[in-house]
Amino acid sequence: MAQLSPLVSILDEIAQRFGMSGKLLEHRLQRQWPAIVGAHVAAHTRPESIRFKKLHVIVDSSVWVQQLTFLKVSLLQSINATAGDSPISDIVLRVGPIEPQGQEDDTVSSGEFSKVGPPSLPSEALAEVALHVQAIEDPDIRTHLAEVMARALASSSAPKLRP
Repeated sequence: MAQLSPLVSILDEIAQRFGMSGKLLEHRLQRQWPAIVGAHVAAHTRPESIRFKKLHVIVDSSVWVQQLTFLKVSLLQSINATAGDSPISDIVLRVGPIEPQGQEDDTVSSGEFSKVGPPSLPSEALAEVALHVQAIEDPDIRTHLAEVMARALASSSAPKLRP
């Protein structure tokens, strides 16, 4: 009898196989930044990207760069607690503009999934995709999976989904 794998581990394997792990981690850090580093630090910083296990962070002034240099060890601990299996080895700080982060549009759970899917896809198909992904808790993964499913349905060779 075949052993069933949790959905999270399957999605992690898929993300690694297609080289998306780093981008998913970047997005998770950007979304959870205030919770990771605290609201005060988050107001003056923004994670930009991850390259070669180094997190590149934009800081609004050289004074904050100096302050964060002293806090690197504790920041790395907090960041790596979120990063899990993909630890960050260093933080690279640079001065730049900090743009206010708007609320992300959780299109699948808000019933406005049609913004995500291709315009040629019927609303019934979009509703069906939304139904299939509603159990996924992480809004980023849910949205990305819904987009992939919608694109697959839009292609002529894709099989129909079944509940």
